[in-house]
Amino acid sequence: MSRMMFANLPVADVAATRKFFDGLGFEFNDQFCDEQTACMVINEQTLVMLLETARFQDFIADEICDTAKAREVLLCVSAESRDEVDSLVDTAIAAGGTTWMEPQDHGYMYGRAFRDLDGHVWEVTWMDPAATGQA
Repeated sequence: MSRMMFANLPVADVAATRKFFDGLGFEFNDQFCDEQTACMVINEQTLVMLLETARFQDFIADEICDTAKAREVLLCVSAESRDEVDSLVDTAIAAGGTTWMEPQDHGYMYGRAFRDLDGHVWEVTWMDPAATGQA
């Protein structure tokens, strides 16, 4: 059975966050978007729900992680090439994101990361298909 995944993240400003990720080339499913929520499509089985902080709080019984002090999650998206890794991360930083950690280059795998407008860490990784047996 194939399962869908919904990652839910609190954000301060849904409109600003949607503009940020739209600028990175992500699409949104407007059927699940409103003034407090943006539904970002990673692929047909994976969606990221970007919820304004008060709306996110409706779904939890404890505290929201302070992303200035700690990581609640590392989100990682794949890229088709090293150049795409660099392009996506550079675009995110130019749009108001910040760098996070040093690039990781293992030859067969290359990745960089950025923090979005709310401090959530997004890793962007390319892996050589030959090294993973998928070539």
